Amino acid sequence: MRLFSTSWTTFRVIMAWQPEREPLQQLVGYLKDALSGNDQNAQRYATMMLGQAKSSPATANYLAYILSDGPLLNDLGLSPSDSVLVRSSAAINLKNTIKASIKEYPQPSLLYIRSLALSALQDSNSQIRSFAGSVISEIVQKGGILGWPELLPELIALAGNHAGNISPETQEGAMSAMAKVCEDNKQSLDKDYHGQRPLSIIIPKLLEITSSSNPKVRAFALASINTFIPETSQSILASLDAILARLFHLANDPSDSVRRNVCRSFTQLVDVRPETVKPHMGGLVDYFVLQQRNTDDPDLALDAAEFWLCVGENEQLCPSLGPYLGQIVPVLLESMVYDEEDILRFEGEADNADQEDRPEDLKPQFATTKTPRLATNGQLGTNGEATPSAINGDLLTGDDLSEGEIEEDDDGNAGNLEDRWNLRKCSAAALDVLASHFHGAVFAVTLPYLTENLRHPDWTNREAAVLAIGAVADGCMEAVMPHLPDLVPYLLSLLNDREPVVRLITCWALGRYSSWASHLQDSSDRKRYFEPMMEGILNKMLDRNKRVQEAAASAFANLEEKATKGLTPYCGPIIRQFVQCFGRYKDRNMFILYDCVQTLAEHVGPALAQQGLIDALMPAIIQRWSKVSDRSQEIFPLLECLSYVATALGDAFSPFAIPVFARCIRIIHQGLEEYVRSINNTAFDKPSKDFLVTSLDLLSAIIQALDNGKAAELVETSQPRFFDLLLFCMEDPSNDVRQSSYALLGDCAVNISSQLQPFLPALVPVLIQQLDLDNLQDQDTEQGFSVINNACWSCGEIAMNEDAEMGPYVEQIYQRLVGIISNPEVPTSVNENAVIALGRLGVHCSQSLAPHLGEFGRSFLLIIGPVEYTEERAHAFLGFNRTVERNPQAMEACLLDYFKASASFARHSNSNLNNRGNVAESFQRNLVGYKGLIPNFESFLQQLPERDVEKLRGSFDL
Repeated sequence: MRLFSTSWTTFRVIMAWQPEREPLQQLVGYLKDALSGNDQNAQRYATMMLGQAKSSPATANYLAYILSDGPLLNDLGLSPSDSVLVRSSAAINLKNTIKASIKEYPQPSLLYIRSLALSALQDSNSQIRSFAGSVISEIVQKGGILGWPELLPELIALAGNHAGNISPETQEGAMSAMAKVCEDNKQSLDKDYHGQRPLSIIIPKLLEITSSSNPKVRAFALASINTFIPETSQSILASLDAILARLFHLANDPSDSVRRNVCRSFTQLVDVRPETVKPHMGGLVDYFVLQQRNTDDPDLALDAAEFWLCVGENEQLCPSLGPYLGQIVPVLLESMVYDEEDILRFEGEADNADQEDRPEDLKPQFATTKTPRLATNGQLGTNGEATPSAINGDLLTGDDLSEGEIEEDDDGNAGNLEDRWNLRKCSAAALDVLASHFHGAVFAVTLPYLTENLRHPDWTNREAAVLAIGAVADGCMEAVMPHLPDLVPYLLSLLNDREPVVRLITCWALGRYSSWASHLQDSSDRKRYFEPMMEGILNKMLDRNKRVQEAAASAFANLEEKATKGLTPYCGPIIRQFVQCFGRYKDRNMFILYDCVQTLAEHVGPALAQQGLIDALMPAIIQRWSKVSDRSQEIFPLLECLSYVATALGDAFSPFAIPVFARCIRIIHQGLEEYVRSINNTAFDKPSKDFLVTSLDLLSAIIQALDNGKAAELVETSQPRFFDLLLFCMEDPSNDVRQSSYALLGDCAVNISSQLQPFLPALVPVLIQQLDLDNLQDQDTEQGFSVINNACWSCGEIAMNEDAEMGPYVEQIYQRLVGIISNPEVPTSVNENAVIALGRLGVHCSQSLAPHLGEFGRSFLLIIGPVEYTEERAHAFLGFNRTVERNPQAMEACLLDYFKASASFARHSNSNLNNRGNVAESFQRNLVGYKGLIPNFESFLQQLPERDVEKLRGSFDL
C-alpha cells in the first residue's frame, strides 16, 4: 500500500514517463563503477560518463527511478549489496544534479523526482532513507519553501503517524528528512510568507513528535528543534516555555540519543537564553554529572561535558556553578583519564622517530594571516603565541551517526584519532575555563586528586594528573605556586617516563608553567627551575617518539613566548639542538620546528646575528630549503620562518639573500601564471594564494633587513621585473595577497624609494582604488579593512619621499582618505593610519591640501590624539602644520584643539625622535602666527587647561 498522498497530476506524470532498459542498464553500470575502488580506470571512465550524462534532461529521472528501486532494477541481476551501492550512488549524483540545474527541470520531471524521493523514505534500508532525505532537502534548498508547499505537512504527518498505520521505518525516514530540511533551510523557514512563518507552525508540531513511541523519531525531532535554538527567532522565543517543559520531561528518556539532544538543547540555551537556565542550575548540575558518568555512551558523556565548558564561558551563568564545584570538578578529572580503546592504542607505543611519515600524517598547511601594518611602528606584526593542542581539538563527527544526530562537515582530520575532540579534551578544557574563573577554589578540589594520582603506578592515572596540572595552570597559578618548587622537579623526572604519552603530556604541562619559570628573579632559582625546564624540554625535542618531539617543540615555542629576550644567553645550546632536529625530524614535525626557530628569532632579534650562530643555523635551514619544492605545502611555514630569521639577522642575512629572493620571485611568478591559466580554462584548479602571501612577506623581510644598496640591487636584477609582479599582486582578488602586497609596497618606499619611483605612475592609481571603501565586500569586511590599513600605511610612506611627485594624485588620495576618516564604521586602527597618511601627504604637498583644511582639521586632531608618539606621528604633524601654515584661518572651528595638540606634543614627544626639532619648529611658527592673529590672545589661552598653558609658554615662547 502506498503511504504517500499522490495527486492525480503527479500520478499521471509518473505513469507518463517510464525508463528504457538499455540506458538504465548503462547508468547502473556507471554508478556501480564510480563507487568501486577495485578498478581505477573503470572508476575514472564511469565518473566521466556520469558527468556527461548530466547534460541529458532525462538523467535526473533515471537517477530518481534507481534511488526508489524501480521495478526494472530487479531484472539487472544486482546483488543486495550492489543494489544498495548503486542506489546510494544514484542519490549522490541526483543531489549534485539538483544542486547544479534544478531550475532547468521541466515541471513534470520535478514532480516525478519529488514523488520518488518521498517514496524512498519508506525503504527498509536506513542508508537509502537517509540519502532520500538529503535529496529532498536539496530540492527545498534550491527550489525554495514555496516551491514545494505540501512537503512539510506531509513529513510531519508521516513522522507523527497521524494516520496510525505508518511503519516505524517510514516515520524515521520522514523525521530524518525533516531534520535535514530544518538544518539546511533555517533562515528560509523563519521568513514571513504572506503573513505566516513556517517555523511558528513547525516548532509546536516538532514538540508533539517528541512524544512519539519511536526513540529515533523523538531524537530526530528534538535535534530539529536544536537547529533553531541558536537563531533565537521569535518562533523559538514564543515556544520557549513549552521547549523547557519537554526537555525536563525527556531528560530521563531511556534513549541515549534523546538524552544527548537534551544535553545539546540546554547547552545551546546557555548561549542564547542563560536566564532560562539559571533557576534550574542545581538540578541541572546533578543531571549533567550523571550523564557525563555514562560510560556506555562516550558521545553522551561528551555532550554533557560541553555543558560545563559553555556555562564556564558565560559570564552571567559561570558564578552560579561555584557552590557545585565539589560535584563538577571530580567528574571532569575522572573523564580526563584515557579510555580503554585509547589505552590499547597508546600502551607500549613503539619508538618511531626514524620512521618516515605517512601522507595522512601531514596536515594541510596555510599561511598565517599577518597583523596589519601600523603607522605607529610600521613593523611586521606577530601572529600570536604558538599553543599546544593537548586540550583544544577539532570537533569531528564519525561516519556512524546516532539517532537524531545531524551530520556535520568533516574538517579532514577524521583519520587522525589524537586530533579528535573527545570527552577527555573537553573535560580538560572545561577545567581550564573553571579554573580561570574560580581560581583557588578549583585547585582546592583538584589537589586531593593530584596527590593521589601524580605518582600512581598506573600510567593512565599519572598522565591524567599531569593533564590536570596543566589545565589549571593559567587560572590557579597563585594557588599552585607554593607547590611548584616540588612539582617542577617531579614533572622533569616524568620526561623520562617509559610511556611516550606521559612524556608528551608532561612537555605540554611544563610549557604551561614556563611563564612562572621565565620570570623568576633570583639567579639561583633560575638555575634550579628555569634552566632545567628549558633543558628538559629541549632534550625531548629529540625524543625517540615523534609525537613527543612535536609536543616538546610546541612547549618550547610556548617557553620562547614567555621568556622572550631572557633566552638570549642560551641561544648557543638552543640553536645547536635546533640544528640536530633539522637533521632528524621527518616532514610533519618540521612545521613546528620552523615555529620554534621563528619564535626565537622574533624574541631575541639581533642576538642571533652572531657569526657562530649564523654558521650553525643557516646551513641547516638552507639544506632543508633546497629539499622542499616550490609547490610543497611545507614552503609556507618555511618562508614564514625565514622572514623572522631575516629580520633578526639584518644585513647579516645578505649571504643568503640572492637565492632566497630569486626563489620568492619565481614562486610569485608561477602563482600568478597558474591563476591566470585557471581563469582562462576551468579545467585547471586555482592555485593556493598562500604561495604568494608567504613569498611577498619574505620579500618584505629581506628588503627591511638588508643594507638599502643590497636590497636595491636585488630588486633591480629581478626577473621578471619586481614591480611588475607587485602590481599584479596589488590587484589580486585575494585580501591576504593584497594585504601583503601593500605591506611590501610600503617597505619599498621606506628602503628603496629610488627604485620604486619610476613605477609610481602605474602603482599609485591602483593604490588609490584600494583606498575606496565602496570596494569592500560585505562578506569579508574585517579582512578588507586590514588591506586598506596597509594601503594607508604604504601611502604615507610614499608621500614622505619628496621625489615621489605625488602632486597629480593628491586630490584623489585626499578624497579617499577623508572618506575613510569620516566613516563611523571604519575601525580605529584604520582611521589612525588614514590620518597619519593624510598628515604625511602634507609634508611635500601642503599647498594642495590647504584649501581642504577646514574639512578635515577637526577629524585629524580627534583621531590622531590617542596615537603613540612615533616618527610616523611626528611626520603627520609636520605635514599638518605645514598645511595649517598655508591656511591658518581654516582652523577657526578647532583652534583650541590645535593648541591642546601642540601642548601634548611638547609634553609627550620623545627627544630621541629624528625629526622632533623640525616638528617643534613648525608648531612654533604656527603658534606664534596665531598669537599675532588672535586679538585677545591671553583670554584665548585661558580657555585651555592650566598645565597646557604652562607647557605652551615654556616650550613655544608664548
